[in-house]
Amino acid sequence: MSAAATSGPLDEPLRKIVGDRTAKVLDEHLGLHTTGDLLHHYPRRYAERGELTRLADLPLDEHVTVVAQVAKADKRTYGGGTGVRLEVVVTDGSGSLTLVFFSKAAHAHAHRLIPGRRGMFSGKVSVFNRTRQLAHPDYQLLDGDEGADAVDAFANRLIPLYPACKQISSWRIAQAVDTALNSLGATGWQGVGEPLPAALRESRGLAPLSEALEKIHRPGTKADIGTAKERLKWDEAYVLQVALARRRAAESALPAVPRIPRADGLLTAFDAKLPFTLTEGQRTVSAEVFADLATDHPMHRLLQGEVGSGKTLVALRAMLGVVDAGGQAAMLAPTEVLAQQHHRSITEMMGELAEPAGMLGGSELGTKVVLLTGSMGTAARRQALLDLVTGEAGIVIGTHALIEDKVKFHDLGLVVVDEQHRFGVEQRDALRAKAGQPPHLLVMTATPIPRTVAMTVFGDLETSVLDQLPAGRSPIATHVVPAAEKPHFLSRAWERVREEVEGGHQAYVVCPRIGDEEDAKAAGKKGAAGPDDAERRPPLAVLDVAEQIAAGALRGLRVEVLHGRMAPDAKDDVMRRFAAGQVDVLVATTVIEVGVNVPNSTVMVIMDADRFGVSQLHQLRGRVGRGTAPGLCLLVSEAPEASPARLRLDAVARTLDGFELSRIDLEQRREGDVLGQAQSGTRSSLRVLTVIDDEDVIAAARDEATALVAADPDLTAHPDLRSALESLLDADREEYLEKG
Repeated sequence: MSAAATSGPLDEPLRKIVGDRTAKVLDEHLGLHTTGDLLHHYPRRYAERGELTRLADLPLDEHVTVVAQVAKADKRTYGGGTGVRLEVVVTDGSGSLTLVFFSKAAHAHAHRLIPGRRGMFSGKVSVFNRTRQLAHPDYQLLDGDEGADAVDAFANRLIPLYPACKQISSWRIAQAVDTALNSLGATGWQGVGEPLPAALRESRGLAPLSEALEKIHRPGTKADIGTAKERLKWDEAYVLQVALARRRAAESALPAVPRIPRADGLLTAFDAKLPFTLTEGQRTVSAEVFADLATDHPMHRLLQGEVGSGKTLVALRAMLGVVDAGGQAAMLAPTEVLAQQHHRSITEMMGELAEPAGMLGGSELGTKVVLLTGSMGTAARRQALLDLVTGEAGIVIGTHALIEDKVKFHDLGLVVVDEQHRFGVEQRDALRAKAGQPPHLLVMTATPIPRTVAMTVFGDLETSVLDQLPAGRSPIATHVVPAAEKPHFLSRAWERVREEVEGGHQAYVVCPRIGDEEDAKAAGKKGAAGPDDAERRPPLAVLDVAEQIAAGALRGLRVEVLHGRMAPDAKDDVMRRFAAGQVDVLVATTVIEVGVNVPNSTVMVIMDADRFGVSQLHQLRGRVGRGTAPGLCLLVSEAPEASPARLRLDAVARTLDGFELSRIDLEQRREGDVLGQAQSGTRSSLRVLTVIDDEDVIAAARDEATALVAADPDLTAHPDLRSALESLLDADREEYLEKG
């Protein structure tokens, strides 16, 4: 909490409300420090009295709380009769779960956990002998004399089940919440601020904050939960959108050097030598970019587009325009393979324009295009650094090496960040800090982003969308190959690869794992990842598959491997030879996921395709069908028909629409993955708002927030909103927004 925030009852340290012992556990294990933190730790779900929880779908390796009934209890001995184990089976009628207690605990619990008793049981789900179990779970009985307190606590209402952990159970959290609510209720919630402006609450028909917090924790009916969530969603959406609106306002006030391309400069010369015409989408987006570059405040634009829609060309034209205006442009790529690929394709597209103007045999127009990566030799690196600081190089393409302290620019005017989701905001910020004045920023992502995510994660950026593929691009046919049910389908897949190669084309084979010693160590540490993984074999590996197909199904073809742990020179050598047509089949990890462009590649076989995410599969298949010949993508999987994994693959095979697939992908991931770690390195601040389901709330909150910030940029008339802003956005996340 910032010192600037208004102090109130919700800022009270928890130890003053629930005592030192409980406060210490809540602080250390759930990150809850104040009364407000505790009251914003909402129930994950609710169990109705008399209703049993579904046990069939419990996630493995997660801490859960279930309401269930004891079906049977047995004491068993082990170790030749020296040890005793109590096994209690609880059920919900459709599934069951075993509770296990050993030694003294077995005797202590045997008389309480008898068939017919009902209770809440809490612990970490594991598997033993193919049976889901909780070992030494915490529990609270809900019937009989000893359950009387719990029955009273949850009488005549829904039972809240909280996100909990081994150190503190759901019902102990519920007791702490009750204590906090009683304390606030005793004073009539005096001093508790209202972050939403009164006019907004009234126009939207939203409950007061005190009522919402009471109803989310103590609902009498399901309608109470709905009323509470509607209000609390608005709190989260509105506060986040106010933060982003303030960020946009602050950015628009920053000075920047307008970069207006000169007529008959590099850009004009480049356009004249293009062997094709720009798509309508490329022309529209380019116009938006050049309009931003011409202003005296920094461009902040997100360029997202379908795989193969020509984003790199749009970015290159912007870079050439900035060079024409006397500045330099830097492109930051997430991997060396991608940086080298961009350098190769950009110098090829530019031809003689990629040489400094006036060089012997060169054009009167031109600029040096340099590559800077961590693995370059000392002499090449020294020359690249010199070219940047003198301004000899107008364009630099590089990896994280670009943001090192030693790298100095003559006049950095534009930063292009490729595949934004792979960079921390810190790296993006470090590169921008190398300019005398804030440079213009163009962020590119080939992973289509649903509108709501663009409004939240990238809410400080204006958005351009390229959804049109260049003329001449071929469609990609995608099919699922069910290797376990129909092994002959897999044989046919390898035949198709051979047919494509014999027809003069090339192929990719993608595997989830490398298969070296480092892989084996990582797999040993990781263990099973989900309920299905306990019995699953390790994912297929590049090194193993390459060896097998080279000696078997694809014998006689030129098969090579590519993965992230190869030496940089070796990686570059393989990619160059593959691009030159000297390699028939490239067996690789997802190192080829983005930016790799070999138009002669027409077929991709993805092994263990169910081990990849939906957006990742869409990215991968975008590597084929980039020329005039049709592309083919074969998704090989042993996932059973109608399983969630198989349905995911069917969705990818059904559509080439990346935006539809990104929505499916998002629905299958936790909200925090979208707004937390994946983007900013901090946990998500969203608890009840979901970016998929609450698009209307997010869009309306954005409009309301933009209007408020325009009228009151410093929130002078809204102290409670300022306080909520500082609470909701912890220090790390505020820094993220600052740097965004």
